[in-house]
Amino acid sequence: MIDISVNNDDSGSGKDLIFFVGFMGCGKTTWGRKLAAHLQYSFVDLDHALEEKAGMSIADYFSSYGEHAFRKLESSVLKETLYPAKTVISTGGGVPCFFDNMEWMNAHGKTVYIKLSPKTLAGRLENSKTERPVLQGKKGDELVAFITAKLAEREGYYEQAEYIVNGIDLSVEGLQAELHV
Repeated sequence: MIDISVNNDDSGSGKDLIFFVGFMGCGKTTWGRKLAAHLQYSFVDLDHALEEKAGMSIADYFSSYGEHAFRKLESSVLKETLYPAKTVISTGGGVPCFFDNMEWMNAHGKTVYIKLSPKTLAGRLENSKTERPVLQGKKGDELVAFITAKLAEREGYYEQAEYIVNGIDLSVEGLQAELHV
């Protein structure tokens, strides 16, 4: 269970926080869990924290209240969650692209962009068991085109991360060495 109370310590100093950012399907949650286990850090999946705070799934919240309300809630969950020291955080794919979220993450921890090509992301997302309403019915070339367009919008935010890693040849040992943790 995650403490979703307000964090009054806005400095972020003295904490070893690692934020994973990138497009859906790039492996933020998978690699976040693996790195956290390897380093013996805590792990927080912001999507799960958001669902816990909202009392409903992201898909239900999005359809009930719209994107603007969702993005506001997402930003408040990012900034108001009390993260234990030494925590790896997996963010939603859109988190870095709204408000000052990317700037906030860079100020409060290390940020890692897991970069993959649209074709690789499409292959992963087509085979994913996770429900992603925004991809409903998209397959093959249509899915690749959708991802290519979305990445064009988002990559400028993702690339503000302190570390940019190739999602194809990742390892926890490589991440640990790259991040100096």
